[in-house]
Amino acid sequence: MTAPSSRLSRRHTASYGAGAIGNGIFVTVPGLLLLFYLTDVVGVGAGLASLALFVPKFWDAFVNPLVGSLSDRSTSRFGKRRPFLLVGGIGTAISFVLLFSAPRFSSTTVTALYVTAVFTVAMTLYAVYCVPWSAMPAEMTDDYHERTRLMSVRMVLLTVGILVGGAVAPAIAGKHGSRGSYALMGVVVAVILLAAFLTAWRGTQGVASTPPLTGPRPTLREQYDVVRGNRPFVALFWGYNLQAAGQAAMLTGAQYVATYVLDDPQKSALLFVFLVAPCAFMMPLWRRFSLTRGKLTGYLLATSIFGLTGLSLVLCRSEPELLIYVQMVLLGVGYAGMQLFPYAILPDLVTADAANDGRAGIFTGVWQGGETIAFAVGPALYSLILALSGYVSHAADEKVAQPGSALTGLVVAFSVLPAVLTLASIPLLRRYTAADSALSGTVLEPV
Repeated sequence: MTAPSSRLSRRHTASYGAGAIGNGIFVTVPGLLLLFYLTDVVGVGAGLASLALFVPKFWDAFVNPLVGSLSDRSTSRFGKRRPFLLVGGIGTAISFVLLFSAPRFSSTTVTALYVTAVFTVAMTLYAVYCVPWSAMPAEMTDDYHERTRLMSVRMVLLTVGILVGGAVAPAIAGKHGSRGSYALMGVVVAVILLAAFLTAWRGTQGVASTPPLTGPRPTLREQYDVVRGNRPFVALFWGYNLQAAGQAAMLTGAQYVATYVLDDPQKSALLFVFLVAPCAFMMPLWRRFSLTRGKLTGYLLATSIFGLTGLSLVLCRSEPELLIYVQMVLLGVGYAGMQLFPYAILPDLVTADAANDGRAGIFTGVWQGGETIAFAVGPALYSLILALSGYVSHAADEKVAQPGSALTGLVVAFSVLPAVLTLASIPLLRRYTAADSALSGTVLEPV
């Protein structure tokens, strides 16, 4: 084990960030395509499909803190966190192939159970990778602005992963919209996932880490008690997860909007390109903004841009297609900041906590658990609105005409729902103000 340093090598920075490509893909592809795969390819009803997505993520919310605590106490000679990256990365890639390869069962209920079981395994293995990987920045460097630099690289490469997941996966799956095309997509995406995860594992050899914790492993209740004592963390946690639920709902709705508003399922890839591409040039600008105005100020501004633009998309059924893409670009400006700032703030909160003492895994485990629940709530709310508005599920080889109420519902769930959840996070974030002094080491303090 080595002590944290203020400057990370380019190799360690790039290798760590490469793992975010896999993160972006794994979060994006199921969020974008899995509900649509269930309702429009294998014919599972919207209500049952919603449960198939929610149950694995609810389970995963309890797995994440457990994995974080285990990684805090790891004594492997290969490093405190890195062995988890190897096991979780390989397992996630394998389970991803199975996720979009559902056999032809005798009933859609059995199909839903299959997807639920495989998705649960995939989410568990992803937690084994992601929680220790997310805990590493708090230990890799002790410099306030160096963490922001590391997170900016991570978020740029996360953008790459989201673009790959949001563009390549729908292009492969939507070419024929069949079981076979979705199965092929699963294999292609799994190969990319494996390459990203193994790069992060291999390239972070020798990075700084804190000594493993000793003594009895805390219970789940004790872990939450530790986290609850960090009031700035709690505010950031709830604010971020409201936003994450909104983003997940919008992600789920993109395929439906492309299919039923833009009349072309493959245009979901265009929606994603216009949403995510601005991140490539906005990440450095948001980082520069934070150096003079503070991370939290930038976070609030980005949140406002995303929320207000999301509200305007409620008119997308009557707008020119070009205007929709312009709105997606504006969403991307806000989205870039909403990805960068919370993850740049998080390591500072963890290391500034006097009770932490090497327990970064506990905080990141709770954080990832909350994010997992949020990513489950968003699609569940979207699916609920589909069901209430009369959406008709069908198999891939069937053609159905959706009622007007369903078309209205899928647009409202794509625009108003994410906007309301995002804007509702602002009061939580405004309870704290940035104290962005690199000398103080404190990021959020009560007003």
